[in-house]
Amino acid sequence: MPSRRKFLQSGLLTGAVWGNTPPLSVLSPTTSNESNHAKSGTITFLQTTDVHCQLHPHDELFWENNQLTFRKAGGYAHLATALDVLRKQNPTNTLVMDTGDMFQGSMLAVKTTGKAFVPLLNALNYDLYLPGNWEVVYNKQNMQHLMGGLLTPKVCANMYHDAGDGKRGNLIFQPYQIFNRLGIKIGFLGYTDPLVPIRQSPMYSKGIIYTKPEESLKDYVALLKEQEQCDFVILLSHLGLSQQIALGNHPDCKGVDYIFGADTHERVRKPIQAEYTKIVEPSAFGSFIGKLDLRVENGKIRGESYELIEVDPKKYPAKKEVQDLVEQIEKPYRTEINRVIGYSTLPLYRNFVVENTIDTLIVDALKWKVNTDIALSNGFRFCPPLTAGKDGKVAITEGYLFDMLPIDSNVKTAKATGQQLMEWLEKELQNVFAQDASKRLGGWVVRFKGMQIEFKAKERVGHRVQKVIIGNQPLDLAKTYTLCACDRDGDPDDMLCRLKGVKEARLTSYTLHTVMKEYLREFSPVTPTLRHDATILDAPQNLLSQVFGIDYTFR
Repeated sequence: MPSRRKFLQSGLLTGAVWGNTPPLSVLSPTTSNESNHAKSGTITFLQTTDVHCQLHPHDELFWENNQLTFRKAGGYAHLATALDVLRKQNPTNTLVMDTGDMFQGSMLAVKTTGKAFVPLLNALNYDLYLPGNWEVVYNKQNMQHLMGGLLTPKVCANMYHDAGDGKRGNLIFQPYQIFNRLGIKIGFLGYTDPLVPIRQSPMYSKGIIYTKPEESLKDYVALLKEQEQCDFVILLSHLGLSQQIALGNHPDCKGVDYIFGADTHERVRKPIQAEYTKIVEPSAFGSFIGKLDLRVENGKIRGESYELIEVDPKKYPAKKEVQDLVEQIEKPYRTEINRVIGYSTLPLYRNFVVENTIDTLIVDALKWKVNTDIALSNGFRFCPPLTAGKDGKVAITEGYLFDMLPIDSNVKTAKATGQQLMEWLEKELQNVFAQDASKRLGGWVVRFKGMQIEFKAKERVGHRVQKVIIGNQPLDLAKTYTLCACDRDGDPDDMLCRLKGVKEARLTSYTLHTVMKEYLREFSPVTPTLRHDATILDAPQNLLSQVFGIDYTFR
């Protein structure tokens, strides 16, 4: 990166940062539907994120009165109505954006490699998009094609073409976009998760080089504030709430008014005040819309208010045009999506940091099928809950299997010593509970069967694990144990679930989906009771967020 002075003096047209082609926002006038004469009124920003291709209203988990509560939320046709209602309250000065994970997370998404959702997203009339960490799931070329099919601008300042030999080429998307409303110039700058090649299969993002926001944020903010003379700067971020808070406390974030966050599906109902900016995140699955209002008087911002709006299907009836589109694109796959493959006697969910019924079901199935000492399931967040229908049964369909496990990976077995397992557990817990928020990854605690651990989340690094039991015996550091988990395409042969240096690794002939179907055929209805295989000693077992030490509660 050039110095700040050179960055500003070079201007955008030289391609000093993103190559020889300037971004769209430089080649054309900034987006505006009005003159720049000072006016008074309200500017409204609406944000959705991490919808993960959830077509219909679905169960959503709430923590109310110190207990689990479920009710329906979301669905594209209902989300469309909610956005329309909110736009009509301020039709001229409302801007709507989605901040990522819009093409992955359902059976229809997999069957169409995301293509089914391009017309749906266009029908919702967004003004701006940010790519999320899962946009690359069908590979770089497909990501570019999917994002290119969207009718409005995409921003991301840290995804570059790989020019070979690890060298950065041009930016894949324009880094920022500017809008003018009520005499206020608003700059949107985008960053997505630079840890994508680590958190996910490195094959998904092959051909892309990611950089950390800190490598360019200060210069872009200076450009927007000083050269473009923006009155208000919003950073669209798909980094996860912990990382977004850490960024908001970094001096390079000075000048950013808000971070519109994503990735960790957190429900921020009151903006989190960091040292240099405020941070919000509007949950996931199309269940909520984040709404920020700026009050403008004579061309000056005089106040603001924020709320998280629940997309209640009863309050926001389905928009007919979008519902018709949903039915049309789903029709060829509907029978398969709705086919019941088994039942659960308990609600299925994945909201808690330490232990959830969905992953209990997965490791139960893996342990039964493979019978290794330990079965592992990654600490995913995606997948809305599933509760009993009118018949009192929790019906698991083919479609819901894809919601739980959108990527049908082969099962892989391997061996590791007790010493390796101990070091791996410490590393996994550090990823979730690091005291330095910038070092936390987005996922929850890895899940397992065949092993029981007790740990302290707030202990210093390398000292969190207090007790490990495998096969009813204390962990033996010198002993070799057998493991099974899903294989990640592109990982080295001697890696399993981020555990490096495993021995005798072998891909089995069955996949996660085939194991789950076979298990449900054999044992349905299943009862995936929480066993406290992982027990947290210094925080509630029902922890709903990895964020701590600030004024925030998931509910």
